[in-house]
Amino acid sequence: MSEAERIRIGNQQREEAITSLNDHFAAGRLDIGEYEVRVGQAAEAQYAEQLAGLFTDLPHPRPDFLPPPTYAGPPPMDVPPPPPPFAQPQTGTYYPPPPAGFPPTGPYYAAPSPYGPHGHPAPYGYDQFTGQPLSNRSKVVAGLLQIFLSFGIGRFYTGHYGIAIAQLLTCGGLGVWTLVDGIILLVSGGTDPYGRKLRD
Repeated sequence: MSEAERIRIGNQQREEAITSLNDHFAAGRLDIGEYEVRVGQAAEAQYAEQLAGLFTDLPHPRPDFLPPPTYAGPPPMDVPPPPPPFAQPQTGTYYPPPPAGFPPTGPYYAAPSPYGPHGHPAPYGYDQFTGQPLSNRSKVVAGLLQIFLSFGIGRFYTGHYGIAIAQLLTCGGLGVWTLVDGIILLVSGGTDPYGRKLRD
């Protein structure tokens, strides 16, 4: 205990302490019960050390006549060591880089997928504009079947059986639905049941 803390205090110091406690209460650092207890202790304090005890766990503001608090600081944290610089795994097998113009091979490279970037097999390639895989079914065949055979035959061909059955039961929407659907298939195409775009 320092000599400054053993000095008797007066009403001015008590009022400064209560004002600081008011600030801490307004900032939400003290709940109502703890605030009332500390204000009561500040009003009855006779020595500076009694007021200092009220602010040991509180940050600034605090009365100017009190010595600054001594914080122990947070406990030291365990910081993991930095990772070692990148090194090739020691497997015993050396994979030299491939010659120019050849695809890379070895355990660090994935083999190209036969399904393409979208996850569906694309034996007929990909659309050059959208990158979608192309279907083995043709939009021209689907459109002509839809227009000339009516009754949803073109939709049976594309694999959309729900629409095809609906068109079959309604006689192709009296021919209007299948005609419009056939024109749409011819102009903009569509997809097969796997989401692949119909070929031109």
